[in-house]
Amino acid sequence: MSFPEPLSSSVARLRARAPLPDSVDVAIVGAGPGGLTAAGYLTQLGLRTAVFDSHYVAGGCATQFSRGPKNQRYHFDIGLHYVGDCTPDGLIPKMLADIGVHVDFLEMDPDGFDTFVFPDFRFRVPANLDLYRQRLVDLFPSERRGIDRYVKLVQQVDRIGRTMANRGGKLSAVVVLEVLLFGRLLARYQNATLGAFLDTVTQNPHLRAVIAGQNGDYGLPPSRVSVALHAGLAAHYFRGAYYPRGGGQVLADNIAAAVESRGGTIHLRRGISQILVENGRAVGVRTEPRDGEIAEVRAKVVISNADLKRTMLELVPPAVLPTPALEKAKQYEMAAAIFLTCLGIKADLRALGMQVTNYWQFDTYDMESLYRDANQKTTPEVGACYITSATMKDPVNPHHAPEGIYNVEVMTLVPGNPRLWGVEPGLADNWGYKRNDVYLRRKEEVENQMIERLNNLFPGSKDHIVFRESATPVTHSRFTRATDGTGYGLAAIPSQFMKNRPSYRSPIPGLYFCGASTRAGHGIVGAMMSGKHAAAKVAADLGLVFPDRR
Repeated sequence: MSFPEPLSSSVARLRARAPLPDSVDVAIVGAGPGGLTAAGYLTQLGLRTAVFDSHYVAGGCATQFSRGPKNQRYHFDIGLHYVGDCTPDGLIPKMLADIGVHVDFLEMDPDGFDTFVFPDFRFRVPANLDLYRQRLVDLFPSERRGIDRYVKLVQQVDRIGRTMANRGGKLSAVVVLEVLLFGRLLARYQNATLGAFLDTVTQNPHLRAVIAGQNGDYGLPPSRVSVALHAGLAAHYFRGAYYPRGGGQVLADNIAAAVESRGGTIHLRRGISQILVENGRAVGVRTEPRDGEIAEVRAKVVISNADLKRTMLELVPPAVLPTPALEKAKQYEMAAAIFLTCLGIKADLRALGMQVTNYWQFDTYDMESLYRDANQKTTPEVGACYITSATMKDPVNPHHAPEGIYNVEVMTLVPGNPRLWGVEPGLADNWGYKRNDVYLRRKEEVENQMIERLNNLFPGSKDHIVFRESATPVTHSRFTRATDGTGYGLAAIPSQFMKNRPSYRSPIPGLYFCGASTRAGHGIVGAMMSGKHAAAKVAADLGLVFPDRR
């Protein structure tokens, strides 16, 4: 039996050595899910498309890193740990089908794909909104009215969000009518935070904690996150939680292969130093030096899937960006970052109680304090963690870890400010910080906390660790060039969400945006949707008919 697995390193080497074209129709900066999806759609239209990335593998946050000899190999997911809505007619499978790609998705436990572990009780989140409501009512019977109010909002956000997604993300007349008929609660609170909305739902701290339990999926406390974003994310997973068979890298690899099969090219270890602008229009890209050489590739249009803030402040020549856009970019706020500990555990974790669910462990019911305390410290501190296992989610696939060993990842949200890690800003793009004693000490301290938290939930697990390695926000910045090491892009606060989030056409003609910081939002589905929408804008501006497959 064959199993999906990440492409061999030889494919990555070929992409790194691929000759650069002199000119293309579309140059895409960044081979994350957004950039690859855009390339998938555009190559189907016959456009000559080249994708550039500084990393040694395509996929952005949907990558894996490998460790160990060939017959004792680990593959750890960087950012794709679970996705929602992956039935055949779900958003992600439909986009993949649009661009000629198939990925098998394995469903996590529908009776509890997320398990919240609080000081006094556990709560399992089912992949069914009605069952979720019933569990809340059973646990908090006196809060029925508030629970129904929250569930109503999730239903409205889900309905209207899907209508918008099917209409290119536009606030069309159909969407407006649907809001008037079925979305009045959403219309009233569209610019509110989750905390403000919860004030109209309940004052019970335990219920508020359960409702906000997935805050690690967007990296903001209830008092700051857009309630529309929170409800949309919750609705996404109520349609089922899934894991790609073979891991997150398989999704990126399959899209990249489809792009290349239609004549597109992917150029790894080819960072872009500047987006070329002439007479006020984007006309190509300039590569970073490699082996002493710098190249320019001309293009009819450029799509940036790179970090949006760095695109506007570093890749685009400052003189060509309108002053209001430049000043706004300087003020953009990023979401929190993630600390990731990857473990190989030689023990039967099922026997220790682990199930096919994600574990969210909290020291407190006060979600605000987790962020407030972290941001007020001079060194990283931990008050919660997230635990997931590729081996549990994809048990028959041997590529996640050597035989008899479980692949386990433990994560926590931390501030991305490099100074908290002993690293000066601007130094994360090179390797020198890895020899910094302060950095190494703080990294080890958090890693040890991650292991202790795992052991508290699954006693004895730490005694069987045979592999351990951690990544900080500084690591993330080095590989993805993300501002403050976040994989979530711009913080989804009301002033940076929906119409307040950057659109797909930039202020510079010929330059387009996609990725986690655009209007489609963050996460795998948001990034892929942004790639689709950016491709649609490019097609329209080049006079091409974009396929409308709803």
